[in-house]
Amino acid sequence: MSKDQAIGALILAVSVVGIVAYAWLVFFTDLWAVVLRLTGFVAVGGILAILAWIGYTLATTPPPKPIEAIESEVSEASKAEESPGKESEASKASEAKAEAKASEAKAEASEAKPKPKEEAEESSKP
Repeated sequence: MSKDQAIGALILAVSVVGIVAYAWLVFFTDLWAVVLRLTGFVAVGGILAILAWIGYTLATTPPPKPIEAIESEVSEASKAEESPGKESEASKASEAKAEAKASEAKAEASEAKPKPKEEAEESSKP
């Protein structure tokens, strides 16, 4: 059994034990009211916490550039390509940004290289 399968079996066992324990607490003890109240509170609180996180993310993320600004950058870049001797500072800056993004993408791609075939076969063996 691989490590992932063992973790899966453990999660399955804990979940089944949790279901049985929850059913016992709700149906066979005098704590049913407290358990249901606590369950409702945790469920509603969890949903509201997720909504708060989404709201915070939306409130603190800067707005995107307007389309007009992007179009003007593209038109300046195309004009600079037509007349290579008269490159503007804006086109040089946008070119430098593009090169920086390309080098970042290459760095990320090199970090996320797939395993060599031999390592992948060894890790898939039980």
